[in-house]
Amino acid sequence: MPLVYMPTIPFTHIQLEWQYPEFRRWYECLAEQRKLVRYDHRGSGLSERDVTDYSLDALVLDLKAVLDRLGLERFALLGPSQSGPVAVAYAARHPERVSHLILWCSWARTRDTASPQLRGWRRLLDVDWETYTETVAHSIMGWSVGEPARRYAALIRESVTPEAARAAVGANREFDVTALLPQVRSPSLVLHRRELRWLDVAIARGLASRIPHARLTLLEGTTSSPYLGDTEAVVSAIDEFLSEGEETARPAAAAEPGTFRTVLFTDVEGSTAMTQRLGDARAREVLREHERIVRETLKSHGGSELKTMGDGFMASFSSATRALECAIAMQRAFAAHNETAEEPIRVRVGLNAGEPIAEDEDLFGTAVIMAKRICDQAEPGQILVSDVVQQLAAGKGFAFVDKGEATLKGFEKPVRLHEVRWREEKEA
Repeated sequence: MPLVYMPTIPFTHIQLEWQYPEFRRWYECLAEQRKLVRYDHRGSGLSERDVTDYSLDALVLDLKAVLDRLGLERFALLGPSQSGPVAVAYAARHPERVSHLILWCSWARTRDTASPQLRGWRRLLDVDWETYTETVAHSIMGWSVGEPARRYAALIRESVTPEAARAAVGANREFDVTALLPQVRSPSLVLHRRELRWLDVAIARGLASRIPHARLTLLEGTTSSPYLGDTEAVVSAIDEFLSEGEETARPAAAAEPGTFRTVLFTDVEGSTAMTQRLGDARAREVLREHERIVRETLKSHGGSELKTMGDGFMASFSSATRALECAIAMQRAFAAHNETAEEPIRVRVGLNAGEPIAEDEDLFGTAVIMAKRICDQAEPGQILVSDVVQQLAAGKGFAFVDKGEATLKGFEKPVRLHEVRWREEKEA
């Protein structure tokens, strides 16, 4: 399956990038399991330099020209940063051709990205080309890297003229594909670096929430360059997403028996007592808020809701990592809600992994029962997981506390449980 990797507007030069060690290693990683297609942005690199139209429609036509020339009928599409809106526009207009859509540190409307850092870059672009390229290169790569950033600044200057850069950046400021987001039908992955200074993580969350079936994956790091920092995590997230094929667009309960899944249960503390205290109508309002938070979190992390029990949910994931990320995001969302809510919502979360049986759009078996029992064992605000989940997520950056062995209802042998630390360090 081809992966069409769109250019980063307006700085691309595929010949020079191939000579750059960090770029080359990144491209080689992407190309290990698939055909990788790269092309230069119009007015940049090896593309025609004498152009004036940098509109969204013109860039969509450029992408179409590359695809038609290569005869690609179906492919995955990766839109980084400024190319993200172009990728969204193409995917919305040609859903039959885009098998997967991946957006890296991107957005739907460029004017939403008007951070002080970006405004400073644009002012520099108008007055001092060399200082602008040095500033952009060091901001992207890090001020302490030295020579690599200087080489990247030189690559930028070789890629495009100052006039073309100003024209492309000016046109890009008018991009707005917000209305097209609900029309995207391809399974979509929104990747973002959590500590990125010039592009707030809220932009990524908003982007993912408006695309049907979109998954949001937040990675650690401060650079918007996927070939810097934890490149292996970026490649792993892309590989995992693409390897799922069309299953990403269908509920996880459609899995065949024997498919390995991570099962998650939630349970609201004291829901019966709350109903008696508040009355049916008011208690139902509180539980609707619980349902909203859980469903939004499941959607943004690629989880599939299997059933709701009024005061709890059962969901499944194809990845233990994503299940844990979802559980943490869920508890943080409830904690934020509780800071101002008249009636706080305290939720237990339990996870287990195994090979459940899929039947009638539901999952059954020992793995599911154990996940529910683990949830029952948790304290309000706590995430408890089985030993197998902890082992699957080892080395992925999660903080676990061994809670020892517990006897679960219906299980003869004790089960070792682990608590997932989800609060920020200062809160803990």
